[in-house]
Amino acid sequence: MNLLVVGGGGREHAIIKKLKENPLVETIYALPGNGGMAAAATASSLGVDFVICEKADAVQHARHWVGAVNTRWHRDANLSVDEGKLLNELTRYASGKCRQDVWKTWIRESADTLEFLDGIMRDAGMDLYLDTEGYDHATGGTDYYVPMIQHMWFDPADTAEVPPCLRGEETVKHRNLVLEGYIGAAGHEVSYGHALVKLLREEGGRVTGAVFEAKDGYVQVNASKAVLLTCGGYAANPVMMQALSPSTVKTCTAAFYSPNNTGDGIRAALWIGADRDDDSATMVFDRGGATPGMNTGYVGEGAEAMFPSADPALLIGSEPFLRVNRQGKRFMNESAPYDTASFAASRQPGGVWCSIFDANGPADALRFSVVGCAKIGTALLQMGPVEAVFAPDVEGGMLVKADSIEELAQKLELPADELARTIERYNELYDKQQDDDYGKEPFRLSAIRQAPFYGFWCGGSLLTTLDGLSINEDMQVLDEDCKVIEGLYAAGDCSGNLFSGNYPEYLVGCACGRTITEGRHAVLHVAGELG
Repeated sequence: MNLLVVGGGGREHAIIKKLKENPLVETIYALPGNGGMAAAATASSLGVDFVICEKADAVQHARHWVGAVNTRWHRDANLSVDEGKLLNELTRYASGKCRQDVWKTWIRESADTLEFLDGIMRDAGMDLYLDTEGYDHATGGTDYYVPMIQHMWFDPADTAEVPPCLRGEETVKHRNLVLEGYIGAAGHEVSYGHALVKLLREEGGRVTGAVFEAKDGYVQVNASKAVLLTCGGYAANPVMMQALSPSTVKTCTAAFYSPNNTGDGIRAALWIGADRDDDSATMVFDRGGATPGMNTGYVGEGAEAMFPSADPALLIGSEPFLRVNRQGKRFMNESAPYDTASFAASRQPGGVWCSIFDANGPADALRFSVVGCAKIGTALLQMGPVEAVFAPDVEGGMLVKADSIEELAQKLELPADELARTIERYNELYDKQQDDDYGKEPFRLSAIRQAPFYGFWCGGSLLTTLDGLSINEDMQVLDEDCKVIEGLYAAGDCSGNLFSGNYPEYLVGCACGRTITEGRHAVLHVAGELG
């Protein structure tokens, strides 16, 4: 075999009790999530001999929103993305702590990647949609660049009136299952239940394969050309999170990461001399439902630590309603990327905030015109009475309803006098249509005057980590001297050199888009298809 694609990951063992050796493969190992399945589909299309080893028992669910630049769907809509401005916006998000050449791989090749995958998805009966609604206005109180790059596959036979961008997943068939069928038709299958133990590297030389823990013992897979790591990040490893991203831990009440994202690919590569990003970057959404008195941060110790909230996706958390701290005071511009609220609140008591709106909240949400998956919260608010649509959060004590501000303060455990003063001031700003306090856009201000009144507590909700192994523009893993480790590639969340400190939320789908593009590019590079 010449290509080994590894997913999931595992841990290193001091003693390998049983070792099976498989026939030589040509290349790569990866996790069959978004990057791994894009890589496997590419390898299948090229006739590359490969094996996929996956830690879990099933293919990972596909991320619905895919960012791609200047695609056929852009041309059909008479739209274009300023590639230079996009590159430098991404660099600004990362405070310059990135390799622009790696970003350029996504910017320049994402359209071709989407075209390749769309051919497979269309054969499975799926169509592609470019989200163009809500991107034509100032956002975040400053000049963020918010291009239309969010693409989604959907079943055209689905008669639902809700546009694809407001659905939580690719309808009927998710992408990775379709790709699993595609590689199966080409004579390949995913080797499930294979947890990565260690990478094999010749002394100071190339990577030649890996060892996995499988159901029947330990398995060695040799790769004559390359190993591709697409093992995800380390969000599900609280020990790594505490060590590498304590500021993120301080922002979160909840998480909805893949439980297999425990940093195994990153650690395995570090053990053989790879370099990694110096600073963490995480994808934190402002949707971690909380109850009054709940603080951010882990409950428990070590590997058993968990975030306390039962609702990791209180979707109206991303609406830019008035937000106050435990003192009942406003503390930020609520019109901001998802993680901004979480990081801002981490400097407030308990690390949490409370969002407040009145009976006009659903209409306000339409006017706010949020982008990305935050639109799902807007859609939910249109579906009926707030307390009915969000009944589980009402029952769980996260969302409360009241007939007066005083009653609302009591239920939310906020100081009534201070909350009343804050709301009075917020109403003044709405009437002026000018936010003199924090500079929020006027169209995202709202009045809080008409009963019933609603409030809910939130913290951050952790999806994934985005910092990882140092790579070049061909996805080759680098050592501390910036030299290529021959035979080792990385794509997706276990790779780095792109993000630092945050997720560029207004560049919707850029994380998943770069993942599938990197996975495909790595295989094309191994196969010598890039010229």
